[in-house]
Amino acid sequence: MRRDSSNIMTVDKNQTLTLTSRSGQEIAVRIKINPRAKRLILRLDEQKREAVAIAPHRRLVKDAARFAEERLEWIESRLDLLPEQISLGVGDRFCLLGRDCVISLDGEGRRARLIDGDPMVLSLPGEPETIGRRAERFLRKHAKQELSRAVAQYCETLGVDARRVTVKDTRSRWGSCTSDGRLAFSWRLVMAPLEVLEYVAAHECAHLLEMNHSNRFWAHVARCRPSWKRERAWLRRHGASLHAVSV
Repeated sequence: MRRDSSNIMTVDKNQTLTLTSRSGQEIAVRIKINPRAKRLILRLDEQKREAVAIAPHRRLVKDAARFAEERLEWIESRLDLLPEQISLGVGDRFCLLGRDCVISLDGEGRRARLIDGDPMVLSLPGEPETIGRRAERFLRKHAKQELSRAVAQYCETLGVDARRVTVKDTRSRWGSCTSDGRLAFSWRLVMAPLEVLEYVAAHECAHLLEMNHSNRFWAHVARCRPSWKRERAWLRRHGASLHAVSV
């Protein structure tokens, strides 16, 4: 869709529009309804490289489209700052716990193996067409192992217990903690430096004591990770690069 208000009047929920900025760049805008939203919201889906305009009610779908159109220059500037997307295919390189790693089909059998070296090699014997999905499965498993280890360590430090640890492909947060002690993390943390992954684990373990971000909460984090400010800063600066990895 072009920047034409008559076209906006026809927009419906769950539709993706194409708007054109003043510079001529075509920008995808997905319209979404979320009853829990209290107002019109505009955010970026960094993996799909599109904007998402969220309306709290079906009646406000057209308003959400206009809301996005009025902020096209902002959307364009944010999209231009996103890092280049990286695929997980044969010969592609990525970071694994802060170390350079390359994907290879070489190897025996069907078992994925991580071979130490500089760079490390993630050996994924099998069909090239499925290598992205198989790489993701390996990374999810590796992430859960590292996060479970870190959670166990910091739960012992803080004298708490985590009921469960899971990994997901979350977009809006790196970790979460429920009131009944369930911790969830983004598997993409396995592509960050190890100390950053451990900071996020400590952050969520601290929520088992304080379900807020009070001074007491940050004191618990500091007991586990004295360098947490530096590690949080890394995630804020480079987190978009983790979401830029496609499978």
